[in-house]
Amino acid sequence: MQFAILGPVEAHGPDGTPVALGGPQLRGLLALLALDAGRVVSAERLIDGLHGENPPEGAAEALQSQVSRLRRRLRDGGAPDGLVEFTPAGYRLAVDPQDVDVHRFEALTARARDTADPAAKLELFGDALALWRGPALDGLADPPRAARLAELRVAAAEDRIEAGLALGHHERLVAPLRELTGEHPLRERLVAQLMRALHGSGRSAEALAVFAEIRERLADELGADPSPDLADAHVAVLRAAAPAPARRVPVPIGGFVARAELDRLTTATRDARLVTLTGPGGAGKTRLAVEAASREPGEVCFVELATTTEVPQAVLAALGLREQGVLSPGAAADPADRLVAGLADRPLLLILDNCEHVVADAARLVRRLLGACPGLRVLATSREALGLTGETLVPVGALSADAAQRLFTDRAAAVVPGVDLDPATVSRICVALDGLPLAIELAAARLRSMAAEDVAARLDDRFRLLSRGERTAEPRHRTLRGVVEWSWDLLDPDEQLLAGRFAVFAGGARLDAVERVCAAGDTDGLLTGLVEKSLVEYAGGRYRMLETIRAFCAEQGTADPAAHAKYFLDVARAAEPKLRGADQLTVLAQLTAEHADLHAALRWSAAEAPETALRLFAALTWYWWLRGLRSEARPFADAVLAAVGPEPPPGLEEEYVVCLIHASATDVGIEPIMQALDGPLRHPYLFLLWAFSPRTKAKEGERLAALIGQDTWSRAFARIGDGLGAQYRGRLDDAEAHFSASLQGFRELGDRWGEATTLEKLAEFADWRGDHARFRELMDESVRLAGELGAAEDAADLLCRRADGALRADDTEGAQADYEAAAELARAAGTTLTLARARGGLGELARHAGDLAAARRWYTSAVGLAADPVTGGETRIGLYTGFGWTAAAEGDLDEATELHQEALATALEHANLPGAARAVEGLAGVLAARAEDERAAFLLGVAVGLRGTDVTGDTDVAAVTSTVRARIGGDAYVKAFEQGREMPPDQALQDFGQWRSALGS
Repeated sequence: MQFAILGPVEAHGPDGTPVALGGPQLRGLLALLALDAGRVVSAERLIDGLHGENPPEGAAEALQSQVSRLRRRLRDGGAPDGLVEFTPAGYRLAVDPQDVDVHRFEALTARARDTADPAAKLELFGDALALWRGPALDGLADPPRAARLAELRVAAAEDRIEAGLALGHHERLVAPLRELTGEHPLRERLVAQLMRALHGSGRSAEALAVFAEIRERLADELGADPSPDLADAHVAVLRAAAPAPARRVPVPIGGFVARAELDRLTTATRDARLVTLTGPGGAGKTRLAVEAASREPGEVCFVELATTTEVPQAVLAALGLREQGVLSPGAAADPADRLVAGLADRPLLLILDNCEHVVADAARLVRRLLGACPGLRVLATSREALGLTGETLVPVGALSADAAQRLFTDRAAAVVPGVDLDPATVSRICVALDGLPLAIELAAARLRSMAAEDVAARLDDRFRLLSRGERTAEPRHRTLRGVVEWSWDLLDPDEQLLAGRFAVFAGGARLDAVERVCAAGDTDGLLTGLVEKSLVEYAGGRYRMLETIRAFCAEQGTADPAAHAKYFLDVARAAEPKLRGADQLTVLAQLTAEHADLHAALRWSAAEAPETALRLFAALTWYWWLRGLRSEARPFADAVLAAVGPEPPPGLEEEYVVCLIHASATDVGIEPIMQALDGPLRHPYLFLLWAFSPRTKAKEGERLAALIGQDTWSRAFARIGDGLGAQYRGRLDDAEAHFSASLQGFRELGDRWGEATTLEKLAEFADWRGDHARFRELMDESVRLAGELGAAEDAADLLCRRADGALRADDTEGAQADYEAAAELARAAGTTLTLARARGGLGELARHAGDLAAARRWYTSAVGLAADPVTGGETRIGLYTGFGWTAAAEGDLDEATELHQEALATALEHANLPGAARAVEGLAGVLAARAEDERAAFLLGVAVGLRGTDVTGDTDVAAVTSTVRARIGGDAYVKAFEQGREMPPDQALQDFGQWRSALGS
């Protein structure tokens, strides 16, 4: 007999037949006995388990009756007499405990915890958890023991996840961990594991957002701080110290048949930094690379290049890096530069698959990365070598006879289970196919509809013909083309029509897309047939063709790229407004899944249908922005403008301007086109794109601002511009009002980008007022939202901002932790500007601690990283002023003056009055050191007037104020200070040029 209580209580007879146990009381009684299988359970304990603390009268007599009924039920189910024994001490279920699922569960989990091998642990915990069919005891008896079993189940799940993390299964663990943390939101070990899984999947910003959420929940619901384990996981994420290597390698659908090249490849990737697998299509290069990656102990990233022509961008996307954060303004960084920055200190095996059509671009990128990133190794697959010095080639040819036959037999068993194959026939097929893996798999798939002997006969016919033709082609190329053509010939006409039209999809497609684009009748049924014949793969709700097969099908000339472009234009246009609301994350994921086809549609339409290209380009612009991959737009913009010409098509002026903003170079002026626009912008982010583009500005910005529409997103966005303008002019009350209104609008829509952007600014104002609790609350929410957008770069930048506030609140430990974490996160993400900002913050900490030499080293290392002319200004202001205070503390007042003047010039160049205020305060410090106290007090007042407020907690300004007051007295200080504060900012701006000369004297 077998008993199950991990779910609905069940008993099964010796032949496996379920036993009819009756109602809840009998099932509860059996569960209580099974929990202590083989041991005596007292009557009192059974009564308590069945009825709780208040049993009814006559419970003892009722128990005797229930035991009798249970015995009868079990005996009717095939149990031997005496299975439920009575003793003076109570009752006993006389079975081996291993006949009860709960005891098998506990034995398996104990074995798993005693096992050192993570793979064995994973399997044992998996077997244990598979015994569960629902809540333990089915809610029938003994709630405390049911709760104990539920706890054991969750603990086993945690231990199983721990084993999976040790094996590097980060990506596949994210979804189950999301589900478990949803069920147990305060279970900190699960949350820590989710953070590690996200971080190991390259989603560090999401991991940080998870931590911010659990910290807030613990404080609100329990009044507690995160546990040490959870805090350690947080630190590990912040410092980019993944507990196990991240692995982004596709999981093969079928098994791997051993071949000699694998050992050579394993040795080559260990000994050489660049290894290229070469061979014809279908030889198994990709499968070999994936198998080699599975044996690699360190971090691995797999990049599929077959569907792209933009190599650096594809590598960035596969690594989970962005060109820049989604909250950051400015022109896009060069993708290769970002890769160099992101991989400089990162040991990694980078697999570039299917390089043949982009071999020159791939070679250029590989040469640069290997030269700049000492921990990087590259494994490429290509039909030709990359041609770089130091490249190790591993040719991939035919399978050996034994391996080829094993592959055919394995695939045949998968499509026709139990098939009995004649070894001689299998050998003949494999010889005819020259041992090519893809050809063998296609031939094996035909066993669904014909015998192996028929397959062999048809192949003989096909390849006897091939041997008399195409003599100049390499034999295996002839073989592969022959077998694909043979598979094609065996399709019925409708299947051929669909296969030819399906070849238009560059990255695969969902069923609805195939139905719309291919228009081939019974699309669902025809696709099923193509999957069964191995011409199309199906996984994750998407259909795709291998590139070799897709290339052949495309040659048939039945694809309809115009229908493809129209479909994906519709997809992009339907998605675009949703990118500005609560569905942001879902739509981003959907567009990312269609990335290859959106770009393919854009390439085709740029050449063949320029107006479609204009519309599609504009519809994708905000997607590129939120993905942090803005440089992808530039080559498309150039191609579209070249096709359209110097004049925008009627009705597409706005789309034309979007292209002009992204183009690398053009003589076409934007202002005349903008003057002709009438009505609200259809693409409201155009103002943002223009404001932060490197193009020369005239009056277009004002014209664009006048065209912002009245919808909620446009108005909320416009208030950001109003707020920045007010802040930079020193009108902080107005600025805060604008940002608060903007936040309200974005919250109404659920737009995470807008919320995160405005929250940071509101936090800055709270920081200046000295409202540290409000500052921390707003910053934590901004970090969380950036994490939801997957923006690790922005999370790093926001950590710097949070550290600035912690420093002003005299929380030096918190500031140091955030600066160090931001530096590590920025280094991993390749964001040099944020790295500069973090190093500048560490310089500030060193300076305030009195370690001026360390401060100078930090500032020096940071200045060269903040060179971006558009986005680096504010960071350079902070570095120059920090450097200036350091020089003044060292007694070099001339150098201090030069550094603060450089900060002032940078602030004026960017019309940044808060930045100018920082520089002026630094110059006041120099004057105070020269005992020019009234002039120092005057400049301190000017700084407050420029900023619109003083900054609570600024120890540098406080020290200067204290010194000057002590020397000239309170009345004289206030008089000079007020004269400076009351100077209108516009006048101060006009006078700064003269002041810079005077202050240097």
